[in-house]
Amino acid sequence: MARVFVYGTLKKGQPNYKHMINTAKGLAKFQGRGHTVEKYPLVIAGKYNIPYMLNIPGTGHHIAGEIYSVDEQMLQFLDEFEGCPDMYQRTLMRIQVVEWEGKGGAGEARADGVLECFVYSTATFPPEWVGLPYYDSYDSSGKHGLSYVLRESR
Repeated sequence: MARVFVYGTLKKGQPNYKHMINTAKGLAKFQGRGHTVEKYPLVIAGKYNIPYMLNIPGTGHHIAGEIYSVDEQMLQFLDEFEGCPDMYQRTLMRIQVVEWEGKGGAGEARADGVLECFVYSTATFPPEWVGLPYYDSYDSSGKHGLSYVLRESR
């Protein structure tokens, strides 16, 4: 099992969460909530209003999201779903655990509550995205007014 941190449309209550609970795609078990230890820009970009964490450590905000334990099948599905490695790249990032539901506490977390998780961020983005507004948390129906366009509707 691998740990994955999701911050966008795959979170509970968001448009693509259905994929996280579709066992035909593999297993994903919700473990808890956290935020990135380092700051990153989280932008909503493109004509489909997709959330992107730009891989520019030290800029932006501590990004809030959810931690999942996933099997190899789900990890492969997520790689494909996230357009890895072209659109997003899957990298290990340090995540500060804020709330934990997993068995036996945060398990592999260090004494300071930090876990290493895979995160889908991007280093392959148009330079103008750096000038977009930065968010610390994503909600498809947030105050930003940028409604996410589902793949089925594109």
